[in-house]
Amino acid sequence: MPPNTTATSGDKPGTSGRKKGRKARLVVILLVLALIGGIAFGAFWSISTVRASFPQTKGSVTLEGLSGPVDVKRDGYGIPQVYASSDADLFMAQGYVQAQDRFYEMDVRRHLTSGRLSEMFGKGQVKNDAFLRTLGWDRVAKQEYDTKLSASAKQYLQAYAKGVNAYLKGKDGRDISLEYAALGFTNDYKPAEWTPVDSVAWLKAMAWDLRGNMRDETDRALMTSRLTPQQIRELYPDYPYDRNKPIVREGQYSALSKTFQQDGAPSGTQGSQGTQGTTGTPGGTGTQGTQGTTGTGTTGTAGATGTTGTGLTGQLTGLTKVLDDLPTAVGVNGQGIGSNSWVVSGAHTITGKPLLANDPHLSASLPSVWYQMGLHCRSVSSKCQYDVAGYTFAGMPGVVIGHNGKIAWGMTNSGVDVSDLYLEKISGDGYLYDGKVRPFRTREETIKVAGGASKKIVVRQTADGMPLLSDRDDELVEVGRKAGVDTAAPDRGDGYGIALRWTALDPGTSMDAVFAMDRAADWNGFRKAASLFDVPSQNLIYADSENIGYTLPGKIPTRATGDDGSVPAPGWDSKYRWTGFLEQDELPYEYNPKRGYIVTANQAVVDKDKYPYTLTTDWGYGTRSQRIADLIESKIKDGGKVSTDDMRQMQLDNSSEIAKLLVPKLLKLDLDDPEVRKAQKLLEGWDYTQDADSAAAAYFNAVWRNILKLGFGDKLPKELRAKNQCLWVERAGSTGPLDDQSKVRECGQRDADQAQPDGGDRWFEVVRTLMDKPDSQWWQAPKSGNRPAAHNRDELFTRAMIDARWELTAKLGKDIDTWSWGRLHRLFLKNQTLGLQGPEVLQYALNRGPWKLSGGEATVNATGWNAAGGYGVVWVPSMRMVVNLADLDKSRWINLSGASGHAFSAHYTDQTDKWADGDLLPWSFSAKSVDGSTKDTLNLRP
Repeated sequence: MPPNTTATSGDKPGTSGRKKGRKARLVVILLVLALIGGIAFGAFWSISTVRASFPQTKGSVTLEGLSGPVDVKRDGYGIPQVYASSDADLFMAQGYVQAQDRFYEMDVRRHLTSGRLSEMFGKGQVKNDAFLRTLGWDRVAKQEYDTKLSASAKQYLQAYAKGVNAYLKGKDGRDISLEYAALGFTNDYKPAEWTPVDSVAWLKAMAWDLRGNMRDETDRALMTSRLTPQQIRELYPDYPYDRNKPIVREGQYSALSKTFQQDGAPSGTQGSQGTQGTTGTPGGTGTQGTQGTTGTGTTGTAGATGTTGTGLTGQLTGLTKVLDDLPTAVGVNGQGIGSNSWVVSGAHTITGKPLLANDPHLSASLPSVWYQMGLHCRSVSSKCQYDVAGYTFAGMPGVVIGHNGKIAWGMTNSGVDVSDLYLEKISGDGYLYDGKVRPFRTREETIKVAGGASKKIVVRQTADGMPLLSDRDDELVEVGRKAGVDTAAPDRGDGYGIALRWTALDPGTSMDAVFAMDRAADWNGFRKAASLFDVPSQNLIYADSENIGYTLPGKIPTRATGDDGSVPAPGWDSKYRWTGFLEQDELPYEYNPKRGYIVTANQAVVDKDKYPYTLTTDWGYGTRSQRIADLIESKIKDGGKVSTDDMRQMQLDNSSEIAKLLVPKLLKLDLDDPEVRKAQKLLEGWDYTQDADSAAAAYFNAVWRNILKLGFGDKLPKELRAKNQCLWVERAGSTGPLDDQSKVRECGQRDADQAQPDGGDRWFEVVRTLMDKPDSQWWQAPKSGNRPAAHNRDELFTRAMIDARWELTAKLGKDIDTWSWGRLHRLFLKNQTLGLQGPEVLQYALNRGPWKLSGGEATVNATGWNAAGGYGVVWVPSMRMVVNLADLDKSRWINLSGASGHAFSAHYTDQTDKWADGDLLPWSFSAKSVDGSTKDTLNLRP
């Protein structure tokens, strides 16, 4: 969602423009003051603006286009269950109900996916729109709708759109949502009708945030400006297969049913973790110096990369800035995206039937990205095929995660590598390819701007459809023109650009997959449905009343030998182009494994020696997945059984795996300062659990953050460091330390929640592999102020403990008895448009929080934070569910916020307190149970 969406008048500089802008802002402020105030004018607005936009949940409404009556039953949390007698009526009603609750969110989403945010929010979104138009999500979505989707899927999408438009009919902005009332004072924006393509395009936005290793790909290339290939390898250690088990251990792949066996069966080379770019050989880094605290450290002179690397670094630096500024759909711009899901067979449960749990980790947003609902045919038949409940997205028909009357399923991001960046050599109006210049395919796009003049852009694509991302930033274009080259690359000519190859830019069938999964009645039906889910590639877990399973779907590219997709590739050489895609029957799956459970939490899908294809070189490192597996094993050993509440408790596990490694070492350190020793004593007897009220968790995480900063953060190039982290580095060409001009102040360039080291489980593994190398250069840091220099691991740990003590003293006070993790680790829920950049009083009206949270980074209860930026929560378990296949009415669920997108609705954040406490709500499914929990019923009539 857009981070810079303040409505603007679009006036050009000048007195009248400033007056007009001030007037518009004043009106918005007065409006909101009226809304939240008690004056008569406020009472008027509260009736005409706030209440008028709330959904009707009782009585009867006539909807033109229905073929029969539909009932919408809402429980005490406003969660709707829809009952109809035909598929078309069911999905039309779904569109109507979602528009009642969330149309403003839906409208922003479709403007995001189509690159039309400027139409709503003014000139501040033009740059984002230009980039999104270059990607062309809506164009691909239209191709999908026109050429790929089944006739039935199109009918459902049409019915859904008809329902949305039935809600919109006759309404102006303030009748729909408070945000429209605010926007109406600064531009004349009016919502347009909904289209089927608007729904399809949302899957592209979801896929973008779950796109795999693009960030790692750029980060590795950027590291070459300061680090040697060996140092980069140390920061991307191999996946620990011996310690953290992959998802599939007893599964199969291919039509020949080749089996994964512990003793080896089919084998192949998985591909090593790539580190070094293919577009030029990095030069040496010179002496790798060490750094102290912000603004005082020094580094050795960073050695030059290969000359092509210089051009690539400049391009990638600019590209990461553009990407960081983009609004997010569901994630943190591809960073930190994780999820947990697991399923336990009936052999190990109290009920004798499987239990399935899922909690996707996504950006915290308000309203939550998820929308809970049930879609029920009164009688399931060929005319009406659905009886399903779970989580979906506002703006999209069907249910994405949940269960029907026969099966249940969950998802986590697989992390497979489905995108590659290419450095393209520009030559006139074309690009070099195998020694010849090919012309770009071009199209012109017009970006309409609220309150301002339209802007035209030209989008260039390669012959195989790769958009030239670097065209969207003037700095990138200039860098490309000036980029140096070496003997391994073609002459600079007109410069270089960055192009993107990504599976989601090809038309696909994921929308069909959603409907097919909703209808599936058994494992074979589910696998067939999953084969349609081409983008984004997800780990899918499955359960029915007797069986459990896992399958990996997705459109996954194959690459030429020697190219593992880990770094940007030279676009002028055809051997680096994709060679094809894996067939669906070549992808791994697992069905009823002997161990009796399956866990997916973004770890490696398969062992590298037991599968012949490279899926990615950038798995999550398995910290969460192994912890979940250990919790299950501890429960089922000696014949123990797992309950629904046991599954819930596992979702709330706050144990810190990195603390288990480091705390014993930290407790052995001899500290001189008595105040620091007091903090050290907090760790004595600590059980490594990161509860919100834990002082020990607060101190340990501060120590961990300072270890990362001193050991790694201060040694990374500026392109990866946080914006407020500044260092003194040797100026290129200086004569040494006696040269007064030898150093230059260099500040980080990334937003805090995008910077490195982020403290995730890759950094767990980095530190783990260096623990037995106490004299490694990574454990060195210079003196800073009154802080002593560190020459080895223990000295750096000591320094980190000292720095952490005084950091928390500044943040939480000197008295450690008042410290708690929750005071540092707080969640703010913010409306993703005007709640971020609108006037403060409007933000106050739309936003909620803070909540003090337990959990942490790479913890099962993954309330993620970025160690380079601070302790605030940046992603969360966006929902939690546990499905009980013995009795679906005994399943449980919770959402991050609530059903409603209306800021003053009782259901705006009515689930958040329970979510923060780790509670789950009853999840009614059968008609009898739904009737028992129903508070309001709305009858929709033809």
